Amino acid sequence: MKPRPVLALVLAALAAGIVRAAPSPEQPVPDQLDLPTAVRFALDNNFAIREARERIKQQEGVVVEVRGRALPNVAANGSYQKNSTALSESFPESDHYWQVALTASQVLYAGGGVHAAIKGADLVRESAVLDLQGVINVALLDVRTKFYSVLLAREKIKVQEANIALLQQQLKDASARYRAGSVSSFEQLRTEVALANGQVPLITARNDFRIAVDQLRQALGFTTDTPENVRKVPEFIGTLDAEPADFDLQAALDSARANRPEILRLAKIQSAEEEAITTAKSNYYPNLSLFGGAEVRQNIDGPANSSVNGLLVGLQSQWNIFDGASTAGRVAQARSQSEQARLVLSEQTLAIDVEVRQAYSSWQEARELDAATKQTVGQAEESLRLATTRYSAGTATELDLLQARTDLTQARTDQLQSEYTYDVAVASLRKAMGQADALIAN
Repeated sequence: MKPRPVLALVLAALAAGIVRAAPSPEQPVPDQLDLPTAVRFALDNNFAIREARERIKQQEGVVVEVRGRALPNVAANGSYQKNSTALSESFPESDHYWQVALTASQVLYAGGGVHAAIKGADLVRESAVLDLQGVINVALLDVRTKFYSVLLAREKIKVQEANIALLQQQLKDASARYRAGSVSSFEQLRTEVALANGQVPLITARNDFRIAVDQLRQALGFTTDTPENVRKVPEFIGTLDAEPADFDLQAALDSARANRPEILRLAKIQSAEEEAITTAKSNYYPNLSLFGGAEVRQNIDGPANSSVNGLLVGLQSQWNIFDGASTAGRVAQARSQSEQARLVLSEQTLAIDVEVRQAYSSWQEARELDAATKQTVGQAEESLRLATTRYSAGTATELDLLQARTDLTQARTDQLQSEYTYDVAVASLRKAMGQADALIAN
């Protein structure tokens, strides 16, 4: 499927309300939680995403402010004046009066500065939208990773519980053999020690699960901490399936350069800095404004017809012929900021290239590890079957059986870890390529 342009994707999401809904102040812990639900919750409640949305609102206010310079400005002012006796005798017509004036002005020419400022503000707003998409990509990758961590911890508990069940059965068999006199007390004691040692990784796995759940809660932005929700843990729906995916390094690099929000955002900022040069240069040129208005003046203590009113219209211009090189200084600053923005863009592009290469390499490693561990689990299961058969026939020792079961537990744990690593590697590479999360990209 061809990826949609990032900016269009975010704008569509904003219009649809996907990333705009206000979070509920109280969210009960659900009975079940799957990855799509977690992603939707994070879109509305993750703190980094919410902060990025606010930055867009802030920049929209800047755009409105800057656009105001291109629109007519209307002002009203009034005054009341009462003169002292001496002034009243000298200027009897101005003894006691009030006046009201209404004036409108419109900039006709400002050296291109107003247009450049508006365009620059629009570009910065677009960069804020791209910043939101970048934040969403990072936040949802974090949610995916933390959700996979929960699934990994849950499955590790199951592996350790299965190991405990095998050891308990082995202890039962060893005890029966000891009572029958076919094995020594040492064999029974060895099995008891193995069972006791097996409790340690089970306890650790359970604690890892609790920690993974809390880390997922932080990634989601889940803040509810009411008494009824403190200990409640949802049933997590999903598996570490390591679904096959295929990538090409050159295509991944091309995709990142075309779609990464970080690159597109910095390109917008560079364009905005170029517009800032034009804005700074506008001070070299004269500005011209049209103004017009009406004024009413009434002499309160004068004759009945002493009020005066009328209209006024005119042009106003200002040209700073010499300003002490202040404009030259501002232009130099703007050019330097534009060059800095260009350098930052180049630096970020290189960093993203390296990120893609590293993510691609990690995906290759994860794919190979996943294939290797799947084969190892099958071999370990067959080894345990043979060891059990030989032990029943009296041709294998208790230690052989314990070692075979330990190997199987390790193989299953390694397989889970490789599946987790593969799923995370795929998600990380897609994020590095600038692809939106698959659950919101459709």
